[in-house]
Amino acid sequence: MKELPVRKSIRLKGYDYSQAGCYFITICVEDGHEILSQIVGADDPVRPSLELTDIGKIIDDCWHKIDDVYENVHTDKYCIMPNHFHGIVIIQETGGQGRPPLQKILQGFKSVTTRNCFKYGFRSIWQRSYYDEIIRSEEAYRNIWRYIDENPAKWAEDEYFVKYKNLDA
Repeated sequence: MKELPVRKSIRLKGYDYSQAGCYFITICVEDGHEILSQIVGADDPVRPSLELTDIGKIIDDCWHKIDDVYENVHTDKYCIMPNHFHGIVIIQETGGQGRPPLQKILQGFKSVTTRNCFKYGFRSIWQRSYYDEIIRSEEAYRNIWRYIDENPAKWAEDEYFVKYKNLDA
């Protein structure tokens, strides 16, 4: 029987992901399905916009509820792309509760969003893991904020872009 490959951890070894700080996260839809939003006005030279699907609206709602669940966690700039999600999570120093690790926050977010999407026929909508980057400076924060803000305009160049196939052809 062939052995399965060992999955490498993409987390920073030895880093405490519950410490106060800013984190840039990307969560991808399983198999790259474009179920969260669509880009409207992609040819607009000024700025295209995102139109959320019903599933994208669930994602949007659940993202905003993270602040209510954890008193010392703040969700900041985010973007719901057709097949992935970018956001900034800020874990603050203050608060009566212990600070939850980023993994717990995102596990809860992914679990709740998936549960709310069962009615659309999805057992799972997210890939198994997520990508994170520790934001270590004000300049890095501004660059990431700008990247998230400009992401819809650069959809055709995005690494997660999948060209729509005409199934009727």
